[in-house]
Amino acid sequence: MSWEVFSLIGTIAFTVSGAYVAMEEEYDILGVFVLGLVTAFGGGVIRNLLIGVDVTMLWQQGLYLKTAVLATIIIFILPIGWIRRWKNFEVILDAVGLSAFAIQGALYATERQLPLSAVIVAAMLTGIGGGIIRDVLAGRKPLVLREEIYAVWAIMAGAVIHFGWMTTPVQLYALFVLVIILRMMSVYYGWKLPRRSLHEPQRHIETK
Repeated sequence: MSWEVFSLIGTIAFTVSGAYVAMEEEYDILGVFVLGLVTAFGGGVIRNLLIGVDVTMLWQQGLYLKTAVLATIIIFILPIGWIRRWKNFEVILDAVGLSAFAIQGALYATERQLPLSAVIVAAMLTGIGGGIIRDVLAGRKPLVLREEIYAVWAIMAGAVIHFGWMTTPVQLYALFVLVIILRMMSVYYGWKLPRRSLHEPQRHIETK
């Protein structure tokens, strides 16, 4: 039941996120549906490929596909004024989708008794894969590769679930909220991973 709930939450959050980005980029209705659906399901498809699950499993997820289509229709027909107000919630939607899908992916891999590395990869790719595809199709630099700490929280969720530190439904929902809070704190405080830029000015050594 927990797996299904997190799948549903993640599907709605990422579908709305993808549809919003598509409308922000002025895509037509087909583009809105495409971006919404690939954001919701792209990470899961990549995960399945890497952990050896038949990709055609996607077509057996009728409830989630219908949910994604319905969410896309709703966001598309809402008044523009309402949608514009949602700009402030874009990061929150992304955080909710990240948390829900990271936990869902970790549970999915754990049920198959996969090793720690596979559970972490499943959590990370399920959590960030759809967002990366969304940003690439929208012509943007992927959020996960350039902004505040993002994928680390998915990795953390995967490790927590693999080691059995949080297993009951209540604990999983607490982990869900914790990942969202940590993601929002990284946005608010600007937490970033170390990085180096080749565009930094070089220091010239003066010779006499």
